Amino acid sequence: MGKEIERKFLVKDDRYRRLGEGVLFRQGYLNSAKERVVRVRTMGDAAALTVKGVTVGATRLEFEYAIPLADARQLLDLCEQPLIEKTRYKVAAGDLVWEIDEFQGANEGLVVAECELEAEDQQVALPDWVGLEVTGDPRYFNSNLIAKPFTTW
Repeated sequence: MGKEIERKFLVKDDRYRRLGEGVLFRQGYLNSAKERVVRVRTMGDAAALTVKGVTVGATRLEFEYAIPLADARQLLDLCEQPLIEKTRYKVAAGDLVWEIDEFQGANEGLVVAECELEAEDQQVALPDWVGLEVTGDPRYFNSNLIAKPFTTW
């Protein structure tokens, strides 16, 4: 069984750009119901299909499978609109690797940093470019950003 434990934070400035190289992500949702999310994602020249369960605290079930890039591109045409487009930067800080997502399109201006944890009570040393925690705010779930994009808040 796959399990994801992550915390999300807003980002204060763009120093993360100097700390890692960005990769373009395009993702869509075949199902974005809060009980189950089915996501298709391209990441540069790779692709994945992901199924996620309900988030409880900072934890939820997650199952991710690599799929052919050509299949993912076709599946994105079947997804709810708009698609999520973002550039992801991976930055090592302390014992963690942070994933910083810089959104484009309907979510332009939103920058979120995530870190995956081994346990919900794991202590996290926050880099100085990390701001307000938004882990428990469902507005920041990528699956919710298709129905209510950041630019409409």
